[in-house]
Amino acid sequence: MSLRLSRAARPLTERWRNVPVEARGTTRLGISFRPLQAQAFGLESRATLDALLAHPYALIRLAALWDRMEPDPDVFDPSPLDWQVEAAERAGKQVILAVGAVKNFGYPEFFVPKHRLPVPLPEGTVVSEASHPELLEAALGFVARVVARYEGHESVVAWQVEHEAVDPLGIEHSWRLAAGFVKREMAEVRRLDPRRPIVLNGFLPMSAPVAAQQWWRTRDQGDSLSLAEEAAEIIGVDFYPCHALGAAGGFTAYMNAGEHDWPRRARRVVERAAARGRQLMISEGQAEPWEAVTTPPSPAGKAMASCPPERVIENYNRCLVLARKSGGALDAYLFWGAEYWLLRQRTGDASYLRAFQRILAGD
Repeated sequence: MSLRLSRAARPLTERWRNVPVEARGTTRLGISFRPLQAQAFGLESRATLDALLAHPYALIRLAALWDRMEPDPDVFDPSPLDWQVEAAERAGKQVILAVGAVKNFGYPEFFVPKHRLPVPLPEGTVVSEASHPELLEAALGFVARVVARYEGHESVVAWQVEHEAVDPLGIEHSWRLAAGFVKREMAEVRRLDPRRPIVLNGFLPMSAPVAAQQWWRTRDQGDSLSLAEEAAEIIGVDFYPCHALGAAGGFTAYMNAGEHDWPRRARRVVERAAARGRQLMISEGQAEPWEAVTTPPSPAGKAMASCPPERVIENYNRCLVLARKSGGALDAYLFWGAEYWLLRQRTGDASYLRAFQRILAGD
């Protein structure tokens, strides 16, 4: 692992054309779709999803965003998600449906309606049934409505409960959900649909400093990946080997995991999943830049240092090789950043999308 200081934008190269692609074997491929991110890029959400669904992968992860589906008290409006599920079904995809409720994937990762939370969650605390009983009751009600709405869709193959369920919410907030809060949501999902598995996902620290910080902040009840190993049928790993720490004076500081800088915990996760017969997936494999700003930049003729197009393939390769060498296998690999690929394509750079196509073709 190295801390590197460099300019964020660099000239595009053709390296993505020549990076070998690991054979995926039985690993299913897929993406996550973020309509809000598409909008932030100036893309039309429906057209973006249709374009992404045209590619031959198996899985897509969709999110039930609480504040979008419950815009007012006593209103449940599934239309923001219905069209996504229907489009996925028309394309013959299998769906992992992230039911939330409090946290879900895609910035800002917090989707509680304002009428459900009149006072912001207190920083530095663990949000539990005891501290926020009304929030838990409302969250269980929303989860139940989502499961009831989509349980009859055979395209839905798994439910995801919360997002990085018990970790602090990004860098903006320091509150966390209690493991008991999340387990109550999981129990409600299982009560309503005992036949489908539940996914819990967790961020895998790729450096000793980040791992130490995460351990310190979650030491009282463990982090999201530990909870996933304990309680979920499917363990989801969020894998980001290069991300910006901050920028100043035209330079950006990056935490960058080298080719062989795998924390021992990654191997242990694979080994334990294999030993227990649990499914293991990469729920988010970095395939777009993670820079020192919220929306990934897209400069003309350049690529961002945290994830140039060849890194889409390299990150994928590293995960498959690690799983194989650790005596396990990945059930699925979901690429994170598909909307960014279309933004790049619209501005004349199809290299990210073509790198993905190389992986799908297995060449």
